[in-house]
Amino acid sequence: MASVLVGQFQARDAEGRVYQVHEYRESQPEAAHSPTQVSTYRLAIGDRMNHLGGDDFELLQSGIKLKREPQGSNANVGQTPDSSVKTDASDI
Repeated sequence: MASVLVGQFQARDAEGRVYQVHEYRESQPEAAHSPTQVSTYRLAIGDRMNHLGGDDFELLQSGIKLKREPQGSNANVGQTPDSSVKTDASDI
C-alpha cells in the first residue's frame, strides 16, 4: 500500500507560524473506485497530523492546532519585494 501526494497547502498556528502541509491518498487498486478513499496529512518535514474537520488540523506529537490558509494567501510568507531592485533589462 503506497501513498500518493494529491495536494499541498499552508496552515498557520495560533502564534502565526506558517507550516507547509502535504495531503496524501492511499493508493490501493481495489480502493480506486471506492467512495471512502482515505486522506492523510503530514507536514513537509514529515510530522503526522489529524484532520479535525473543515480547515482545522492538529499535530499528533505536540497537539498544536493549525488552520488551513485560504488558497492564494501569501500574507507574511517570505520577504516583501525590495522596491530598490531594478528589473528593467536596460539597467543591467
